[in-house]
Amino acid sequence: MAIIVHKYGGTSVGTPDKIKNVALRVKKARDAGNEVVVVVSAMGHTTDELIDLMHKVTHNPDPREYDMLVSTGEQVSAALLAMALQESGCPAVSLTGGQAGVVTEDIYRKARIKEIKLDRIKKELKSGKVVVITGFQGIDSKGDIITIGRGGSDTSAVAMAAALKADVCDIYTDVDGVYTTDPRIVPTARKLKYISYEEMLELASLGAQVLHPRSVECASIYNMVIHLRSSQKDDEGTYIMSAAQIVKEAGKMEKQEAVRGIALDENIAKIGILRVPDKPGTAAKLFGALAGEKVNVDMIVQSIHSQGTQADMAFTVERPDLKKAVEVTERVANELKAEKVVSDADVCKVSLVGIGMVSQPGTASRMFETLAKEKINIQMITTSEIKISCVVKAEQGRKAVQILHEAFGLSKVA
Repeated sequence: MAIIVHKYGGTSVGTPDKIKNVALRVKKARDAGNEVVVVVSAMGHTTDELIDLMHKVTHNPDPREYDMLVSTGEQVSAALLAMALQESGCPAVSLTGGQAGVVTEDIYRKARIKEIKLDRIKKELKSGKVVVITGFQGIDSKGDIITIGRGGSDTSAVAMAAALKADVCDIYTDVDGVYTTDPRIVPTARKLKYISYEEMLELASLGAQVLHPRSVECASIYNMVIHLRSSQKDDEGTYIMSAAQIVKEAGKMEKQEAVRGIALDENIAKIGILRVPDKPGTAAKLFGALAGEKVNVDMIVQSIHSQGTQADMAFTVERPDLKKAVEVTERVANELKAEKVVSDADVCKVSLVGIGMVSQPGTASRMFETLAKEKINIQMITTSEIKISCVVKAEQGRKAVQILHEAFGLSKVA
């Protein structure tokens, strides 16, 4: 008897009819002789609606009460799915993250999962029930409800699958797999059958919204295979696994392409601090202050003036953090006696990703030449062994993705 873990996103459980369809899929898996655990997100846009409701009461919510509020969305989904399963003749029980034994750090809103105590889950499975668990949440050492960040239901599901030693974690969503880029931007984008953890982690971190980055990180740590697939049909989706597993499963990689995917992140902003003293400790003071305010910094570029005593520094943050980041940067700039701070929210980030880049030189030059031909100016660049990211004007982002997708032949069948 195999243990199967399913995860269903908000769009997959967005209406009563969709919940009934999910129940039929889950019942089919159980009727095949499997023990089934299901992790669910909140219905549709419930979490956003709860946050909007909160803002009508307060603009400075207590973190504990914030978690208490937004965690209720998943409880609705879990209870309704358990009811739908029971209605179909399939024994089921819904559990909150805490009831399911999910123990987190003592940090509100963005905690990490520390452990999963499986006693209750195993007891319910042994009694023949499908166990439906609220994603996105657990409890801390005080017994308080804690959430693990937006998109955390993916992470909950992967962690649960790893704890239960399942063979695979099936994540059902409104897309049917991982594509070379967003099909809404490039209709000829190709679905990938396999993609490595490293590539998926980069794509997820760089703006591809099919999976939460922390879920991929968790999967790679525990070597848990993720099968990302559609909740509307039974077709295979995309398997996310180690490169070694891909070779074992497929006999070879689909194709040794330098670039496997292109991501577009339209949720960034750029900040510059001009003529800051070029001396040890300057960067540490600035980015330490930003970290202290929980502002995540991504790309960083520093240039030195000809005199050699001053430098300009530019970096990117998530757009919702721009106001706070500018306030912190201005405060530090005054302390450092920098000339001024500038910011620009009218930018986006386009990224090429592929583990084949490290062994195939010329990828960067082709990217830059392709953008130059379309008169798309690059404002910032950052690279690693498997990615190249460029910041460009927001209005040019989608065009950049389209021309790069064509330039690297990603629409061609492997």
